[in-house]
Amino acid sequence: MESYYQPEDLAKFEEIGKEAPELAKKFFDYYAAVFADGELTEREKCLIALAVAHTIQCPYCIEAYTRACLEKGSNPGEMTEAVHVATAIRGGASLVHGIQMRNIAQKISM
Repeated sequence: MESYYQPEDLAKFEEIGKEAPELAKKFFDYYAAVFADGELTEREKCLIALAVAHTIQCPYCIEAYTRACLEKGSNPGEMTEAVHVATAIRGGASLVHGIQMRNIAQKISM
């Protein structure tokens, strides 16, 4: 079955810089700095990235951060919990916007 997502494309990510090498270098340098140990460990940052990847529904990111989490020592239970945290936040954000709907409905009903 054809799909926009081609797993082999993940390994080609750095090719995005062929036509704009200066910008790609800046991005990849920034990216490396973000994921280096700091106040948060690399493992913690990978768990956050995995949760965000599910929120934005990027199959490339889900694959990359699933691998990274495992490589950094996370286990499937931690990873699943991180995904549930993202799901709870995304679901709550959707629900709280229901107040906007209620406010509009109330104005129209007046």
